Amino acid sequence: MTFDLEIINSLVARIFRIEDVTVGAHNDPYLVRYRGQLLDRAESASAYEQLSETIKPHGLMPLFRQDRQGGQVIFLAEKPPEPRPSNPRINLLMFILTVFSVMLVGAQIPEGVPVPEDFLGIMGLLARYIHTGWPFALALLSILLAHEFGHYFAGRYHKTDVSLPFFIPLPFSILGTMGAFINMRELPKNKRTLFDIGIAGPLSGLVVAIPVLLIGLGLSGMTIIRPQDGGFIEGNSLLYLLAKFVVFGQLLPAPADYGSLPPVLYWLAYFFTGRPVPYGGPDVLIHPVALAGWAGLLVTALNLIPAGQLDGGHILYALFGKRVRQVLPFIVIFLGILGIFWAGWWLWAALLLFFGRAHPETLDEITELDPRRRAMAWLMVIIFLLVFTPVPIVEM
Repeated sequence: MTFDLEIINSLVARIFRIEDVTVGAHNDPYLVRYRGQLLDRAESASAYEQLSETIKPHGLMPLFRQDRQGGQVIFLAEKPPEPRPSNPRINLLMFILTVFSVMLVGAQIPEGVPVPEDFLGIMGLLARYIHTGWPFALALLSILLAHEFGHYFAGRYHKTDVSLPFFIPLPFSILGTMGAFINMRELPKNKRTLFDIGIAGPLSGLVVAIPVLLIGLGLSGMTIIRPQDGGFIEGNSLLYLLAKFVVFGQLLPAPADYGSLPPVLYWLAYFFTGRPVPYGGPDVLIHPVALAGWAGLLVTALNLIPAGQLDGGHILYALFGKRVRQVLPFIVIFLGILGIFWAGWWLWAALLLFFGRAHPETLDEITELDPRRRAMAWLMVIIFLLVFTPVPIVEM
């Protein structure tokens, strides 16, 4: 690629006090490297915008970096081609399949209707009553749509190329879906952009999930936990525990008695281990809409785990930068310990260990979060603690 270095130098000098210039060799990942200092460090985001626009006609893209000695470096690289537009029909098809999958899981078989023992017979029965799954599907998919379009519109606001949401159907599972995701098809401009895109999903999802949960709990009844019932008990987060207390006036599922344990120790043990199962005690006979609200809290918690490409990983990287690598071993160990009580955490620990070690850098690594965003980041830490469920499924 050819360009006039004197012209490029003059454009960089408008926002940067140049101390030395290095032209990249054939194998270097950059075309030109400048060492020095921004003329106005407080306005680093504006400086990036200005330089990016002025060198764009030359087919170049700036990268702002800090060096180990505390200095600043600007790399100029060849501007990558525009991402190819995706086919929205794929997104629509996956969403439609997910709607049917979630409705199938949420189907309510009337009491007294015999359930066939063979697979085809069960499928036929579910297909017959699939229309009854619409409350669960509407509640759950509203939460997931709010979450993913929170990311999407934040990305569009910051002019970052993001895809429409991809929904993943998963028939015959507890929820009927593995959730949804969007693709960020280009690097975000800076940590503020990354933070805004990362935080928008969990906040948008919670805005829908909390009312859905409260409405669903209002539609729910009470029952007594019996060993012969089988199945599972949905795990508690602090927020879910509080919501049940608001609606029913007690902490649920409540044990028939505390035995020799003080109530505080019992609840600590049950919250983190799911044991002992409180047989003989009252619990929520959960309505499908309430189950969707509970799932919304769980999805939010899983996304806020502060590692890798999860929303929590984006937020943590925006807050601390490359230092987030030091946190990953503690998260993996913590999830590994929780896996003793719910084996699903071992899968999450393995995925984070293999895929969560590195986080892509932003285009501008010099611009840090402003005080308002830093406060929001710590608020998200509190929200994560409120919605995190140590034992999501308590087997009976």
